[in-house]
Amino acid sequence: MTSRPSRRELSTKIASARQTITLLKSQLEAGMIESDFWMDRLTDLGSLLELVAEQQSSSDQQEKLGALYEVSSVLGSSLDINEVLNQVMDSIIQLTDAERGFLMLFNDETQELEVKVARNIKQETLSEQEFAYSNSVVTEVARTGDQVVTTNAVEDPRFAAQASVVAHSLRSIQCVPLRARGKIIGVVYVDNRIRSGVFDEADLEMLSAFAAQAAIAIENARLFTQTDEELEARVMELSMMQQIDRELNETLDFAQVMDLTLSWAIRVTGADNGAIGLIDLEEGKTTVVAQYGETPATVSSMLTGEMPEEPGSLAVPIQREGRIIGVIALNRDDNQPFNLEAHDFVMRLADHAAIAIENAQLYFKVQAANQAKTEFVSVVTHELRLPMTAIRGYSDMLHVAENLTDRQRRYLETILNNVERMAILVSDLSDIARIESGRLKLDISPEVHIAETLDRVLASLNAQIEEREHKVVIDIAADLASVQADPKRLEQILTNLVSNAYKYTPNGGTITIHAVQEGEFVRCAVSDTGVGMSPEEVSNLFTKFWRAEDRHVRDQPGTGLGLTITKNLIEMQCGEIIVESEKGVGTTFAFTLPVTGSASADC
Repeated sequence: MTSRPSRRELSTKIASARQTITLLKSQLEAGMIESDFWMDRLTDLGSLLELVAEQQSSSDQQEKLGALYEVSSVLGSSLDINEVLNQVMDSIIQLTDAERGFLMLFNDETQELEVKVARNIKQETLSEQEFAYSNSVVTEVARTGDQVVTTNAVEDPRFAAQASVVAHSLRSIQCVPLRARGKIIGVVYVDNRIRSGVFDEADLEMLSAFAAQAAIAIENARLFTQTDEELEARVMELSMMQQIDRELNETLDFAQVMDLTLSWAIRVTGADNGAIGLIDLEEGKTTVVAQYGETPATVSSMLTGEMPEEPGSLAVPIQREGRIIGVIALNRDDNQPFNLEAHDFVMRLADHAAIAIENAQLYFKVQAANQAKTEFVSVVTHELRLPMTAIRGYSDMLHVAENLTDRQRRYLETILNNVERMAILVSDLSDIARIESGRLKLDISPEVHIAETLDRVLASLNAQIEEREHKVVIDIAADLASVQADPKRLEQILTNLVSNAYKYTPNGGTITIHAVQEGEFVRCAVSDTGVGMSPEEVSNLFTKFWRAEDRHVRDQPGTGLGLTITKNLIEMQCGEIIVESEKGVGTTFAFTLPVTGSASADC
């Protein structure tokens, strides 16, 4: 292989050729031609022309390679599929200098080629009416994976007889496959209808090289888009399930849970009607608990356990801990089948609904049990009041008798004390029953004075406080604002708190009652120097019938209901109660009530 001459050598040869032409011209004018001499000179001139042509070809090739590198570097700069497709098509038009170009990809579902981008030489997008290309060339390349180039399709025996070639007067054509991961994903097609002889094998080679890179960029963008869409769909699904959970957890009403579940199933799947049935395993029957639209026979049959035969019907079991507790049955009037996504969604919905259904059922049972208990307590307290009234009446009559012995009087005192305890217990049980059933009514007064109420409470408890030798400290300003409250219930609240203070404080202790206005509330606190409580005991303090294990506490009479009632009464009057306690030091109960005329009274 001969080496290519240097630029200096080529310049020398060109200068010599110029001299030859000048000499030939002068000898022609003078009529002096030497054949051998000129034959040698013309041979040199021919060689020079070949060198120039080769140099030009090399320059063109370098220019094309530069253009290929330039357009290839653009690929991969984006993962947006539409942007990548447009970049590829624009680059192909730029590389091939074609009049028109088409980029086609296989549809994943139909497996048919679809034009994704079409451009003319001005980089303008072609309309569908301008989609005129050789179907035979495109089909052949897509089927075989072979590359095609023809300089004049209307005279090429391979394509001259094709209707599309004749109809559209196609001349120069190039078509190469787009391969990614060993599979043909589409084709690139360019043509010239006016000019023939535009494309050659070198052009085809360059287009093929670019197509290989373009296919990878397209596939990467498609995968990214697919992953992005799947991720977006998953996020949307999770958000939807989160919304469903939120709605289901906001209520423990069984009927509302069923309606919400069916509503979501209908909304997402596009069903026209449906129903939810719950299965009673003991009786072996299914009860419809929610329904949407007119329930056709197919839905009714699905609720009884029959598998749907119609494509437009869908039945999904509701399972909990391996047991089928119900079924969601859906139907479409047009009998179009439900897709896999709809089926999967209803399956997940059924799983989430199963928990809400069980919770609602348990809540219903608890409510029923509480209602039964409340009714029982109401009956018992009512029945106990009558005999206790009689016992107290006869005991009071005996108490005034003068001929009783000391032993008889002690027995009588025991009877009266126990009747009093029973009366408190019955009253507490009655209050709890009415609070839990929502039947406890308050008689709110717009102006109640805590100091006056406290005076009545201390007067009623004075004997017990003096018996234990407690010191009572009252710290209430004379001008303390009045509160909006039920006077009798406020007296009950203070009685319960002061009673706790004197009962659970060893003899000779101090009880401090402090009240002060804080904004729109009056804060009243009852403190003692009693046995105190641990944090664990404080956390259980407002639980019904709970009493601390401390011996001193157990020695005192009580029902374990007083503080529960107190807390409910305070909250019903727009206030709150706070407890601070330290074992062996003492306890402070502080509660708030709204000041007369304040907006906080409207809770």
